[in-house]
Amino acid sequence: MDLDNALRVSAAGLQAQSTRLRVVAENLANRDSTGSSPGADPYRRKTVTFGAHVERGLGAAGGVSTVKVSRVGTAPGEFTETYDPAHPAADARGYVKRPNVDSLIEVMDMREAQRSYSANVSVLEVTRGMLTRIIETLR
Repeated sequence: MDLDNALRVSAAGLQAQSTRLRVVAENLANRDSTGSSPGADPYRRKTVTFGAHVERGLGAAGGVSTVKVSRVGTAPGEFTETYDPAHPAADARGYVKRPNVDSLIEVMDMREAQRSYSANVSVLEVTRGMLTRIIETLR
């Protein structure tokens, strides 16, 4: 793999993890968002799905495989209900549906995305250093 391809792979990883961090932040921001009307569904946790993307024409083997966000979807699962008859979103029984966002899971996703992001930044810095040394050698 040449240095240009290393830069492309790292940049794709940075972009994918940036999207993942944005989705985690959105989930955490909406963890207490209930429905706007009685019995309405609350905010549903969003998830990020990654996929391989082959950039044709790069490299000797016919392409370079990079990561890309293939889909931002919603997590399945039931909503929890709490009894709060005074809440504007309470149904006829007095229960309010709560989002299916678990703060612990979101924080763990955030830490994993943060580490992946940092690893890609490190690769970019090392690659840049190598390119700088090559240029200095050619002078």
